[in-house]
Amino acid sequence: MVQSKLNSKVLSILEDKIQLIKTNEGAIYLVGPIKLPVNLYGETVVFQWYCWLNQCEVTEDFQMIIDRLSSANLAEYQQSSVLVYGDFGFADDAMIRMHSICHTGDIFGSKRCDCGFQLKQSMKMIKEHGTGALFYLANHEGRGIGLFSKAMAYLLQENGYDTVEANNGLGFVDDARNYSDAIHVLKALRTKPVTLITNNPKKLAALKESGMHVSGRTPLWGDISEYNENYLQTKINKSGHLKEEGTCSND
Repeated sequence: MVQSKLNSKVLSILEDKIQLIKTNEGAIYLVGPIKLPVNLYGETVVFQWYCWLNQCEVTEDFQMIIDRLSSANLAEYQQSSVLVYGDFGFADDAMIRMHSICHTGDIFGSKRCDCGFQLKQSMKMIKEHGTGALFYLANHEGRGIGLFSKAMAYLLQENGYDTVEANNGLGFVDDARNYSDAIHVLKALRTKPVTLITNNPKKLAALKESGMHVSGRTPLWGDISEYNENYLQTKINKSGHLKEEGTCSND
């Protein structure tokens, strides 16, 4: 009886903050916005945070969805989320970043890649622009091969393989990432044009092919060092990333 009353109270708080987004595979349940003050280069910046969950079942009975979570062991899986800044839904122009999770770069600050730099810098760019969103995509580790496989790929890279060769050597394609879920969420939050922060033409193509109006692209290079110079050059030479003037010093 107490549990039933507690569930009713919890549901009354949450039901207005859960949004159902139907997809071809089922549904995305988007929860938010949630006020999230972030330490960004020593300044406290307040973002609005959302998180989403994929489910096969399509229902607006959010009580049922919530009840099932306690037995789903979701802690074993990572869910994607998005940080929103400013009047994202209605501002005329907004900057967005589709950022793939990088356990080593984003958390540990690894200099083998430029991911940690790109994460913080894109948040700074969005804040300075005044409106935007950073999508943090949890199933994109190692360009979609997962953390354990990424660790094995790093071992191959320490033995002369580049990023593409290492992924291929483990039986993976160069880039297995998919942006469809993030685009579904983007369209639920905003229908007006966006400027994409990226060097990757595949991200640009995914947005345009979805019918999203892309008003432009802003490059994001930096934090180049002896540790990631070959990695960055491989992005340009083999993965088709759009080079900016002075990107790599060993040209």
